[in-house]
Amino acid sequence: MTMLLQSKCRADFRLTNWLQSLTGVSRKRFNSDGTTGIAPAAVRSSEKRLSDLRADFIKPFSQFLTDNFYRKHTYLRISLTEKCNLRCRYCMPEEGVTLTRNDLLLTKDEVVKLAKLFVDQGVDKIRLTGGEPLIRSDVVDIVQRLKQESGVKTIGITTNGILLVRKLEALRRAGLDQLNVSLDTLVPPKFEFISRQRGWDKVMNGIELALRLGFDPVKINCVVMKGFNDDEICDFVALTEKKNLDVRFIEYMPFDGNKWNREIGRASCRERV
Repeated sequence: MTMLLQSKCRADFRLTNWLQSLTGVSRKRFNSDGTTGIAPAAVRSSEKRLSDLRADFIKPFSQFLTDNFYRKHTYLRISLTEKCNLRCRYCMPEEGVTLTRNDLLLTKDEVVKLAKLFVDQGVDKIRLTGGEPLIRSDVVDIVQRLKQESGVKTIGITTNGILLVRKLEALRRAGLDQLNVSLDTLVPPKFEFISRQRGWDKVMNGIELALRLGFDPVKINCVVMKGFNDDEICDFVALTEKKNLDVRFIEYMPFDGNKWNREIGRASCRERV
């Protein structure tokens, strides 16, 4: 509790200083004998401006979704499933993982109810993730209900792209606004090695379909791995020259058993580009 209070006090102090810089108000405008400074009425007026600015800055947005630095969190991710139709080496151990029972996962109604609760608190963007969210047989219905019932402004999905050609047109009609596709290589054999599955052509066809359907832009997430695909960084960048694509390079995430290393990071990617 002490740590939380200290953190909040520091945040309050920083916010006060920032607001004071906007209003020209300072609490240290008087000497101890009161011989310098501005008139008390002017101080009260300035302090009121400061108070009003503070109130406008924080409210009516939910305090629950405002952190100690007064940042407003308007973006929610909802995982629809733990299952995935790929077995990427950096993501899942070779022996697999123990999955949650289906009856313990969020139902369609629960996803919509949860979304409504957060939208009521100020969330305006929801991204559906997994595992692989397109595995859910009711994913199109979920998107449609979120769009029609939750009040959210923007709905996105992050997918490995394997099922895009099969489901993307229906998802677009249902109200899907944004699309992120995970793709770590432009070389089919390397795709098969890293994902332990075939399907590179399905992902590329799905990206082309997304471009035709008007997703603006299609975002590609690429996990950069030393000695595997770090030589493709410039090839990924070149994709964006003539196509409406955004490529984001993601650092290899550490967990036991995935042979994580620290050698490829943000600075290294910038140097190569």
